[in-house]
Amino acid sequence: MSIERRHTNQRMSRIVTHNNTIYLCGQVCSDATKDITEQTQTMLDKVDALLLEANSDKEHVLSATVYISDMANFKAMNDVWDAWVPEGHAPARACVQAAMARPELLVEVSIIAALKNT
Repeated sequence: MSIERRHTNQRMSRIVTHNNTIYLCGQVCSDATKDITEQTQTMLDKVDALLLEANSDKEHVLSATVYISDMANFKAMNDVWDAWVPEGHAPARACVQAAMARPELLVEVSIIAALKNT
């Protein structure tokens, strides 16, 4: 089986596809000066764009691991998450509190998805 890597540098690939499964590297917000609501939304916008590029979408997300810097932001993050996930297509998900790469980052997500049938 072949492995396809996109947007690859020395450290990582943003998208890896293998055996009809798509793996996205961790995604963070577009602007780390914003609050948890905006950070979550722009993070998910990035996920949408990468999934589209990889021939998938949020209805095909199999698993998500959400990293949040402070569980005090859990409800606000979930409000955005719940609006993003299509009804009936919730992935397996874990959410853990974690130290982030930069202190201003409030949330990050790692996604595994299936390719859409073509």
